[in-house]
This record gives sequence, C-alpha cells and structure tokens, in this order.
Amino acid sequence: MTSAVGFRSERGPILISLMVTTGLVAIDATVLATAVPTIVNDLGDFALFPWLFSVYLLAQAVTVPIYAKLSDTFGRKPIILVGIGLFLLGSILCGFAWSMPALIIFRAVQGLGAGAVQPMSITIAGDIYTVAERAKAQGYLASVWAVSSVVGPTLGGLFSQLDIWRGIFFVNIPLCLVAGWMLVRSFHETIEKREHKIDFVGATLLAVSMTLLILAVLQGGVSWAWDSWQSIGSFVVGGVLLAAFVFVQTRASEPILPLWVFSRRLLVTTTLIALGVGAMLIGLTSYVPTYLEGSLDVPPLAAGLALAALTIGWPIAATLSGRFYLRIGFKRTALIGLSLALVGTIVLALTAATPSIATVAIACFVIGLGMGLVATPTLIAAQASVEWNERGVVTGTNQFARAIGSALGVAIFGAIANAIFGAGDASSLPPATIAAGGGAVFIAVSVVAVVTVAAGALMPPTPVARTGSVPATA
Repeated sequence: MTSAVGFRSERGPILISLMVTTGLVAIDATVLATAVPTIVNDLGDFALFPWLFSVYLLAQAVTVPIYAKLSDTFGRKPIILVGIGLFLLGSILCGFAWSMPALIIFRAVQGLGAGAVQPMSITIAGDIYTVAERAKAQGYLASVWAVSSVVGPTLGGLFSQLDIWRGIFFVNIPLCLVAGWMLVRSFHETIEKREHKIDFVGATLLAVSMTLLILAVLQGGVSWAWDSWQSIGSFVVGGVLLAAFVFVQTRASEPILPLWVFSRRLLVTTTLIALGVGAMLIGLTSYVPTYLEGSLDVPPLAAGLALAALTIGWPIAATLSGRFYLRIGFKRTALIGLSLALVGTIVLALTAATPSIATVAIACFVIGLGMGLVATPTLIAAQASVEWNERGVVTGTNQFARAIGSALGVAIFGAIANAIFGAGDASSLPPATIAAGGGAVFIAVSVVAVVTVAAGALMPPTPVARTGSVPATA
C-alpha cells in the first residue's frame, strides 16, 4: 500500500466516498435553516418546526455509541452502508412528507442514518491511514464541513426561492447511491470471525435515557418550563435509566459502551475536549449570524460569510496539525489550538458592545485555526491508543461527546440569550439589545473555552508513532 494521501492514491476512491458521505451529514445540518419559512408556509404547524432540528440531533446523538460498538463487532463497512441506506430512506420520505409531524418523523430516520455515517467515516480514515497520515486525511474530511457551511444555506435558499423545498432532500438520493457504490467497490476489510453477543438491553437503555435527558435539555424553557412535570420527569426518568445502563454495562459480556473508556486518562480528557468543542461550535454557529444581523443590520449572506471564516481556518489547521503533533506531540498541539480558540472567543466577548463584521470574521478564523489543532490531534491520539477492535468505540465516544456538547450548548446559551431578549422576536429588538445578548453568549462560550483548556492541560503526554499498522485494506 502506498503512503500517499490524496484522490489519486490507492486509497483515493475510499477517501472520496468518505468525503461524499460526510458531505451528506454536513449539508443536512445547515440546509434547512434558510428553508424553514417556505416549509412552514407549505405544511403549517409553525410551533413544531424547531423539532426538525432537535429530532435529527437526538436520533444522531443517541445512536453514535451503538453504531460504534457494532462496528467493532461486525466491521465498519456494513455499519456505514446501513447508515447510508437509512439516510437515503429518510431523505426520500422527507421529500414526500405531507405534514409537519410526518416531516419530523422522517427527519428522525435521517438522524438514525447520520449517527452511523459521521463516526464511521472518521473511524475508517483511522483504519486505513497511519498516525502520520491521518491529519492530512482528516483535513480532507474537515474541508467538507467548510464547503458545506456555505453550500448548505445557499442550496436551501435556492430551493426555497424556487418554491421546491422538497428538492433539498431529493438531492441526497444520487449522493447516497454514489457513496454507497464507491464504498462497496473500493473498501475491503478483514474481520475476525467469532461469535458475538449483542448488548440489546444496554443499547435500549442508552438510547432511551439519552433521548429523555437531551430532550429535557433541549426543550426546557422552550416547549415547557424548567420546573414543569415534563422537564422534571424527563430528567428523573432519564437519570434512572442512565444509572441502570451503567449497571448493565458492568454485567454485559460485550457492553455497548465499555466502561474502560472512562477509566483511561487520555480517553477521558479527549472526550471532555470533544464535549467543549461541541458546545463552543453550537454557540458560535447559532448566535454569530443573529448577532451580526441584529446589531449591524447586515444581510444574512454577509453574516454567514463572517461565520464561514471559522470553517475556513479549521481545515487549514487540521491539515497542518500532523506536522505539529509529530514534532511536539498531541498534548502540546492541542494546547496551542485551545489557546487560539480561547483568544478568539475572548475577542468576541470583549468587542461585542462595538459590533464589527471584520472583527468577528477575524476572531472566527482564529477560532477555526484553533479548532483544527484541537479536534483532529485529540481524536487521532485517542484512536492511536487502542487496537482496531476498540477504535470504533473510542471514535464513537468522541463524536457522541461532541453531539452531547452541542445539545447542552443549545440549552445553556439559549437560556442566556432568552434572559436578555425576553419573549420578543430577535428581529424586532433594538441593536443594543441584540449586541448585549450576543455578548453574553460569547462570554459563556469563553467560559467553556477556559474549561476545555483545563481538560487539555490534564491530557497525558503520549508518544507519537510515525507509522502504524493499517488493518483494513483498500
């Protein structure tokens, strides 16, 4: 096998297929934002539209660790193909949705597919590339998110303007088919054949408990009051079921989420870093556009481009991160990245009272550079610390933590913003109020960045191997 990383290398077709599948998830994470008004005008039920995003996030988050464990048992290829199939089915159903409740249910099916696609893409990259090659490979995957951050909203706006919002979902059909075909044709792996016992009880407890807890966090103070029976009941029942899940994991012969993941310092700290990254990202992507549009009255496209500076810096740093961690190690690379992200968030917080689109864009670019030096090296450090049969669980835990961080961030930052915005529509509030709300959120993001830096400082220094075995073959 050649050591080249790129489209023309022996593993190029696999890399392209992974980028296509990652693009499916990345685009669908943003494409609906600009299409919501058109969808609501067609289907009605304006009060329900937030569930289009929440249910997708829920379905994706709770299934990541389940798919991850199954991939360590049955292999990556069947799991990612199942994920692509579910995403394809969900996309077709969404395109034919006849009501808002139906569209919400079908978005959940999409989320079930996304829960397999995203972590499996990263895990397969970890399988077929050595430690020295992974940063460049992950840079290719990160670039997909950069492109999607621009393509998603643009595509959604285009289909909405043409009054054919269903095309948003139908465009996934050829992409799913191409990605699936390329993986079937190009990706081959050797799986050790042995009898397995699936932890169905643990999987069910994890899915239901996390659904209730994330639901309580997402909808508390939005769909119901924090002290309502719905909120309290969701937290209590979810907590009890989560405790039951932990108990079951100590007894299962092949646990769906082995507790050893939380007994290793490297894995615990990289998981906490992923949690912080998820929270910071959701805070910035959710409130930077609102802050700029409301405080400066800039058009949505300009606000979106300022935020896109973050997704430009990310893949640049992710691609270059390999040079850093091969020379100075994973921990020091991550700390440099976390420091950059912290500086960027502090700049946003300190300058919020005097809005400037240039300042925001520069700060977002710096944060993106930091994220690229954090997310990729910490994930690769975690992957490199385990063997093939544990890599899926480790990768899944990392991605699960990021999803949970985003879910918690939605609730925490939303509560902070609502405390300043009140019950009014953000578009009708004075610029000073919007600036104050954005500043409060940016301060909260900075606090998260400080905590994440602390997690990075606790990360143990680990040796970096310049070569590594590649169990899967192209």
